[in-house]
Parts: sequence; structure tokens; C-alpha cells
Amino acid sequence: MVEDDIERAKAALRVKAHEKRAALSASARAEAAQAACAHFFDGIALAGEEVVAAYWGIRDEMDCQPILVRLMDSGQRVCLPVVTGDGEPLELRVWEDGAPLYPAGFGTLAPEDLAPTAEPDVIIMPLLGFDDRGTRLGYGGGYYDRTLAGLARKPRLVGLAFAAQKLDHIPREAHDIPLDAVVTEAGVIHFGPGQ
Repeated sequence: MVEDDIERAKAALRVKAHEKRAALSASARAEAAQAACAHFFDGIALAGEEVVAAYWGIRDEMDCQPILVRLMDSGQRVCLPVVTGDGEPLELRVWEDGAPLYPAGFGTLAPEDLAPTAEPDVIIMPLLGFDDRGTRLGYGGGYYDRTLAGLARKPRLVGLAFAAQKLDHIPREAHDIPLDAVVTEAGVIHFGPGQ
């Protein structure tokens, strides 16, 4: 597929994925978030010194707050992404225990501007869709792609999604870094190297 064909295919998949996610009821979403949280801690090994980047969910994304709360309660170092401008990578700000969060655009919350930044060992990523090869379908803004390209080392990438967001096939471009795992309300799917 040439680049334009891939972008058209991804745009069509985004519409389909949005529809699947929007069809879930509020109660189904809340139950799924709790189940996914339990699966995350059962299926994703974390060392105490590792930094975990998560996200503050927006719209109908899988709610990451149950995972965030448990990470913070356990003393795990956590950072949250902040969009600093179009075409820029995300700034990953450390969320210190007890520090307030502030509106950071797009309906998200994040630590204050002066909060320290960190390079994560694990990134929990929102997504619109995923496939059997670990390909992540994002929103198309390229924020995570730019962020990953600028990191000194590749962190483990964990998608957080509803099981209904699984797609048959997502075209992968050279800049698309596959997920290491996806966590849904149904469990954890690990992807091997070379997927």
C-alpha cells in the first residue's frame, strides 16, 4: 500500500473503531475499566523503580483512572502526557503523590507546568483499535509516534482498550511501533517480537 492508501484505510478504520467504542453503555465502560485494571496488575509485571506513563481518559476511552489510583497508592512513579503544541511530542510530567492535576487541553488533566518530566519504562496508551500483530490505531495526530521517536530507549508499550476495539487488520507504516501488550476487560494479550 502506498502512503495515501494507508492513510485512507486508517481513516476508515478510525470511523469504525469510534462507532464500536461509542456503542458501549456507561455501565459497561465502568465495569470494563475495573476488570481491565485487575488484568493489568495480574498480567503486566512492574518493577518498583520503573516509571509508568499513563493517561487521563477523555470521551469514551477506556478509563485509566483505576490503574492510575492503584499505581499511585503503591508508590509507583507515574507520569501523565501533556500536549504542548501541534507537531510536538508529548511532555511526560511526573505526578507527585498529593499534587493536584490541572486542565491540560482536550479534556485531560495533568501535573502543573513546573512538574519534572521523566522517560518512562512503560507507557499505557489509549487507542482506537488494535489487531493481532499489536498494531495500534491512534487518533492520527502522531503525538505518541513523535514521543517514542524522541526517547533515549524504547519503553514497553501497553495499549488499554475495550475488547470490542479489536480489528482484523491495521496497516502498519514504518513509524508505527507495535504494542508489547494490550489490556482489555477480557484479559491481557502479549505480542511477541517481530509481530
